[in-house]
Amino acid sequence: MMQADPRGKGDQPVTTSTASTPVPDLPGEAKRPAPASPSTARALNDRLALRLLQEHGPLTAARLKELTGLSRPSVADLVERLGAAGLIEVVGASEQRRRGPNARIYGIVADRAHLAGLDVRTHSVSVLVTDLLGATLAEASAPIDPAASTGAAVARAVDLLGDTAARAGVPELRAVGVGAPGLVTPGTGELRDSTGLPPWHRALVPVLRERFAGTVLVENETNLAAVAELRAGAARDRDTFVLLWLGHGVGAAVVLDGALRRGASGGTGEIGFLPVPGTRALPGRDSCEGGYHSLASSAAIEELAAHHGLVADAAPHEPPAAALVRRAVRDAEAREATVRARAGAFLDALADHLVLGAASVVAILDPGCVLLGGETGRAGGTHLAARVEARLARLTPLATEVRATALGGGAVLRGALLMALDHAQEELFGG
Repeated sequence: MMQADPRGKGDQPVTTSTASTPVPDLPGEAKRPAPASPSTARALNDRLALRLLQEHGPLTAARLKELTGLSRPSVADLVERLGAAGLIEVVGASEQRRRGPNARIYGIVADRAHLAGLDVRTHSVSVLVTDLLGATLAEASAPIDPAASTGAAVARAVDLLGDTAARAGVPELRAVGVGAPGLVTPGTGELRDSTGLPPWHRALVPVLRERFAGTVLVENETNLAAVAELRAGAARDRDTFVLLWLGHGVGAAVVLDGALRRGASGGTGEIGFLPVPGTRALPGRDSCEGGYHSLASSAAIEELAAHHGLVADAAPHEPPAAALVRRAVRDAEAREATVRARAGAFLDALADHLVLGAASVVAILDPGCVLLGGETGRAGGTHLAARVEARLARLTPLATEVRATALGGGAVLRGALLMALDHAQEELFGG
């Protein structure tokens, strides 16, 4: 969610004044919106103040008056209301020589609610527990045995969350954000059956909802990574971009005008099913073999690396392609000319593969920016991004910058936490 700048002229602060006499509609004129009621205006002012405290940190009443444009009595009223609601508290005193209420510094009560984010992978789960302002209280990761039963795998993930919250001293979670691979049904947040994904993924969310009293929210992992990059990563200066996810499989997330786009069935970005010329077959309803997946998945990149004589050992639970690309980036700066040439040839061939999907997205959406994410995209860094950008410039007249993602392996977990944070703050700050 993009936050408006309260200092801009387009975002004038809400006042508590209302018109006393209704204005009749003129012939042919659109009906004017009714003025806000005093209670609505107060709620909007309270929410504005909370957002400013969230964005800027603790503030004095005088500073709140400057940022909101409200009168001193109005600010005093909202400070009293928010304090009585347990949402803000005095956290210090101004260093300036003042007396009275203006010297107090107010901040959001961080322990008013606690949140958690989960990054659910095929063979592992990571957990992050924070307060209402997003400060980390505890975190943990655990492998999930691929041979484990669905019940055992679910129990391991649920216990990890419960144990991490207990270690953080958190008795109750207000919201839990879950990032997982696969399709998420809009509206219900249900993970759909997906070929190649373990059944415990779908079984996990209902158990989380039974075990924890707070709201459990689910989103596709690539979408959450894009949200994190938008808010705190490589796309902070962009409100429109596409994140191309390169991991075990391949996917994409689309952000247009600051909003994540999911599509009618939640399938926006299922780029692995994109038919690509020159592949051995066409993708089908139940398989993306023969689509873009056959050029950009980890298995496809492994095959390409073998053709160029590249080998590398992957870290546990890491797609083998990530280790191969990381090795190629390192070798591209080696002293030996033959080593550099081999690595450069592999990275060039990989960029030739990747640009086909990127060009298709650019031709339809014109996002102006494509991020290369996932384990393999991160491993390629600026070396791979520059190669894809150069090829895009030859394939399309639409100027497009290609960047590596900035948040590393924690992007999905960060996005899951942001989803939970937004939900909790909307509930508490919504008035």
